[in-house]
Amino acid sequence: MKQSSISIFKASLLAFLMTAFTGCSDFLDREPDRIVDDEQVFSDPALIQSVLANFYGRLFVVPNTNPAITWGQHINNSYQYTILDEAGKSDGGPDNMQTFSDTQWRVYNYELIRNINQFLQGLRGSDALGETERQTYEGEARFIRAWTYFNMCRGMGGMPIVGDEVFDYQVGMDVTALQYPRSTEAGLYDYIIDECDAIAGLLPDAPTINAARANKWAALLLKARAAVYAGSLANYNNKMPSPIRTAGGEVGIPAELANGYYETALATAQEIISNSPYRLNMTQPDNLERNFYEALSSKVNNNEVIWARDHIYPGAGQQTGFTRENIPGSHAEDIDRAYAGPLLNLVEDFEYTDDRDGTIRTQDGSGNYIFYDNPQDAFANKDARLGGSVMVPGSSFKGEVVELQAGQKIWNNGSWQTRTGQPGDRDGNGRLITSANGPNTSNEQFINKTGFFFRKFMDEAQGASTRGRNSEMWFPRLRYAEALMIGAEAAFELGQQSAAVECINQIRERAGIQPLTAVTLDDIIQERRVEFAFEDHRYWDLKRWRRAHIVWNGVQNSPTATQYALFPYLVVAPGTPNDGKYVFDKRTFSNALHPRFFQLRHYYNFIDLGWRNANPKIVLNPFQ
Repeated sequence: MKQSSISIFKASLLAFLMTAFTGCSDFLDREPDRIVDDEQVFSDPALIQSVLANFYGRLFVVPNTNPAITWGQHINNSYQYTILDEAGKSDGGPDNMQTFSDTQWRVYNYELIRNINQFLQGLRGSDALGETERQTYEGEARFIRAWTYFNMCRGMGGMPIVGDEVFDYQVGMDVTALQYPRSTEAGLYDYIIDECDAIAGLLPDAPTINAARANKWAALLLKARAAVYAGSLANYNNKMPSPIRTAGGEVGIPAELANGYYETALATAQEIISNSPYRLNMTQPDNLERNFYEALSSKVNNNEVIWARDHIYPGAGQQTGFTRENIPGSHAEDIDRAYAGPLLNLVEDFEYTDDRDGTIRTQDGSGNYIFYDNPQDAFANKDARLGGSVMVPGSSFKGEVVELQAGQKIWNNGSWQTRTGQPGDRDGNGRLITSANGPNTSNEQFINKTGFFFRKFMDEAQGASTRGRNSEMWFPRLRYAEALMIGAEAAFELGQQSAAVECINQIRERAGIQPLTAVTLDDIIQERRVEFAFEDHRYWDLKRWRRAHIVWNGVQNSPTATQYALFPYLVVAPGTPNDGKYVFDKRTFSNALHPRFFQLRHYYNFIDLGWRNANPKIVLNPFQ
């Protein structure tokens, strides 16, 4: 592959290099401000640390692209959450998305891999660091490289593996030697698994400050994730009527490899479960909703998050605007608010404690409204993870109620009439018509359209929803609960029901819902859906299980492809027992004009033809 010979180290290493880390630890406080060359970098521990920090900071987006190429969902880009069936865009104009992109969350970053290889080359020849520190930095750099390859592989399948090579291209030279063919999909997953195995011994066991740096357990969890991805692809792709593959295996993993990958995933997950210092966070055992929120959103005494993208204040560009963009208008500290809201699709996938069917009960068997004394009562006895992930009507945020009311339902001459108003309007008796938060179906900005707000990753700190400050909320990439879910999935696929039940029930117990006596694939899909909502798992999970085209089938009014909202109404029925109570209408989400449509070609990103032109050995993906 064609690479520039210009070294990354002959550049201005400004505070920009500290994107991922400034202020988190001594490691994160390195801000060189001079132009340096390679020899100077590797003779100065502070500069070595700065370059490594820069690599961490490059793992979310590819800069200088329009639009910015993101690596998946994350809280630096609220729009990414509205693409799937988790949240809908409420910011005014309609969402015109009809089908997924051929390059959805595509990662192709050999510049970063080259830079890491340069770094490793210089690091191994440096005597500026002690042996232990040098090994730790090597382990971290190789972990970042493995993470980069993983993100490429889950989108495109097998891609060229360049190892530790640093290619020095000179104008006019024969580039044939630089043109690597694509690896097989299995080969790239094997490389990631082997790399994680090798670097686990180089990395420290102990958690790092704010989980900002990779340790041994991050490497092992990435190994387990890569193995369960490869196993599920070998399994479920080959069960399709027409498996998706290329002749050379660049796409498509042989079915006979599935069990080996599942065995690796299970053994690695069990090592993390048995030997790591991590566990399911239980800081609030008497309030399981709050407990789940803190497990994902609190950096204090957190024993669950293994590796995260941290955000800190102060520091230009270091904070995230997720809270500011998505906070309810009633709680906003600045002009921004209510950009997106969770969908009913997601909310109904959270079970009740006494019923695995999480459907919100809005009507009885005869089609009559079910009346609630308070809107929050419709969600009583739900899986506690709902309250830790989503603000429902009547939830509390920062100690104040989040009011969501679409209008009034007026009983008139034997039928119901719907009355709506402008946000904040009240009737002649002083009763609220439509809440200042909505929901409504207008094109107004800053008004909720789904009936729900985000809770997970919403920062409670003063000033977190202002443009001047923004939020320090982190974004967990790897956490202990995933080891349990990988253990459950791999054990299930290997026919080890007791081990699968044991793993999955630990997560369900924390959620306050009934234990399972047996595990199915649908149970695993359901559990990962609600446990990891908004954490960049849903899209990739449905792809590897080959369910994406079934769930997002493009059919109008499909219960899974169409986005849905839930509108609460105050009942106005003077003289009846239901006056002053609340009812709900389920409705299609007004801002999404089309059901989600995932086509078979979307299982693998398209290969850019420019890459093929530069390297004719790169085979195109199916459907191109």
